[in-house]
Amino acid sequence: MTFRITRTAGLLAGASLAFAAPSFAAGDQVTPAAATAAAAAAATAAGPTDADLMNDEKTPGDILTYGMGPRGQRFSPLTTINAGNVSNMVPAFSASLGGEKQRGQEAQPIVYDGMIYVTGSYSRLFAFDAKTGEEMWQYDARLPDGIMPCCDVVNRGAAIYGDKIIFGTLDAHMVALNRKTGKVIWNKTLAPFDAGYSFTAAPMIVKGKVIYGNSGGEFGVIGKVEARDVNTGELIWSRPTIEGNMGVGAGGKPTTMTGKLNASWEGDQWKTGGGATWLGGTYDPDTNLVFIGTGNPSPWNSHLRPGDNLYTASTLAIDPDSGEIKWHYQTTPHDGWDYDGVNEFIPFDMDGKKLGAKADRNGFFFVLDRTNGKFVSAKPFVSKTTWAKGFDAKGKPMFDPANRPGAPSTEKGTTVFSAPSFLGGKNWMPMSYSQQTNMFYIPSNEWGMDIWNEPIAYKKGAAYLGAGFTIKPLYDDHIGVLRAMDPKTGKIAWEYKNKAPLWGGVLSTAGNLVFTGTPEGYLKAFDAKTGKELWKFNTGSGVVGSPVTWEDGGEQYVAVMSGWGGAVPLWGGEVAKAVQHINQGGALWVFKLPKS
Repeated sequence: MTFRITRTAGLLAGASLAFAAPSFAAGDQVTPAAATAAAAAAATAAGPTDADLMNDEKTPGDILTYGMGPRGQRFSPLTTINAGNVSNMVPAFSASLGGEKQRGQEAQPIVYDGMIYVTGSYSRLFAFDAKTGEEMWQYDARLPDGIMPCCDVVNRGAAIYGDKIIFGTLDAHMVALNRKTGKVIWNKTLAPFDAGYSFTAAPMIVKGKVIYGNSGGEFGVIGKVEARDVNTGELIWSRPTIEGNMGVGAGGKPTTMTGKLNASWEGDQWKTGGGATWLGGTYDPDTNLVFIGTGNPSPWNSHLRPGDNLYTASTLAIDPDSGEIKWHYQTTPHDGWDYDGVNEFIPFDMDGKKLGAKADRNGFFFVLDRTNGKFVSAKPFVSKTTWAKGFDAKGKPMFDPANRPGAPSTEKGTTVFSAPSFLGGKNWMPMSYSQQTNMFYIPSNEWGMDIWNEPIAYKKGAAYLGAGFTIKPLYDDHIGVLRAMDPKTGKIAWEYKNKAPLWGGVLSTAGNLVFTGTPEGYLKAFDAKTGKELWKFNTGSGVVGSPVTWEDGGEQYVAVMSGWGGAVPLWGGEVAKAVQHINQGGALWVFKLPKS
């Protein structure tokens, strides 16, 4: 590993050590356990606590969690920048990530104690002064040869707790750094990268545990959700997402089996079944449940794995204390189109009911009872869904058998045209729920694909698809569409069409504003009630990060990462050709209103 410390950061490090060191009166008898507890308490006191993280959405002076609150609603109560004055917003500063590693920058910033923390492509983490943009320190993970990220070398963010800033790497490590110096506190190997494991999602902190999911579903690895002690990095529990696999507890001891062996998988297919949890999750303090989505089953060729293939393409509700699955809802049983179910599940309340919503890669917007996973509704949020005609009252999809890619023999199977494409009606980019308008704002895409199946056999560390594809746009004038959706009726209140596919997250505010970025380089602001475009600024490269906002010294700031990349240029077929002119980059942009 390498890191670089500026002179300013070195001074901060000295201050941190002086503050964090535990003190004892002369003659006290200090046991090792007591000393460890005191050190942990001092470290926690030096920064955000569990209570601070749970209260994040109500404290607009900082951004402590991925999603701007454990529920991931990405809504701010701030109104200083609003629909009436956002047209005056100007850059406060831009900070470059530098170097030659300018791939997709999909991170969401963390803001705390005068610092902005962002992760960058190739498993880098940066600390910038929140007022000036001066780089305080940078940490570069020294990645080995042979890492296997499926969809660009991205990273979507970090978690903060006490004196630590924590993130996952492409070689399947979780690393905790001192948030003031960038020095390593602990570094744990999570899984073998040469089998296809990697980590790109932002971890979350719940009750002193770092909870995260893994990437690698395209290589036949098993998805899992894990919790580690935030202070030591030691494993507390590990929950596989494929039926038949055994859970693991502290010390590597087996706990309980996930589901029932061979209930929805034949033979030994559960050993290579996929279900990667590559997008992380949300947490609901009301129900004490972590919600996390699972990816596609492996291989893509569904004719090779009869059954529902639980718990792939699902939302899981997990007890953060035990790691046990409390309920699940499968959005695409027996998936044959790579319709991952990883999309974020956002808790919200409506008509006195505790609900949750998810805009799935399969093109449907789901509302569930978040206390028990009971189905409420499923409405399409894109213009064309060919694989299913809708969902019945029990929440089961009404498949169109003619739209499942055909079974191969020695040659490839029958090709079908399916919509959405496997990149989804919505991919990883998070939507926002406005507590002001009660609308969900969904970054969606209008595309389909020719898809066919091929013979395939599992080989460790090799792509395990058994399918081929070509993505095509559905319309000549646009692919991306930002939509405002009413979760009560499933109706679209307004939509904004964009030429290139949307690949960035969304932010809404009580200032009647919605922010999102475009591959053409713009960060844009819209009227939350009407969808009218009110402001835009070109950052010089595609915007595929997630914007945030906070206040400091009486001023409101908006920040977003700029840097084109992600899955579209790599997997996008005809769409990739249409966006190949977009320049790469890597920069943090911060905006505010000019002082009068």
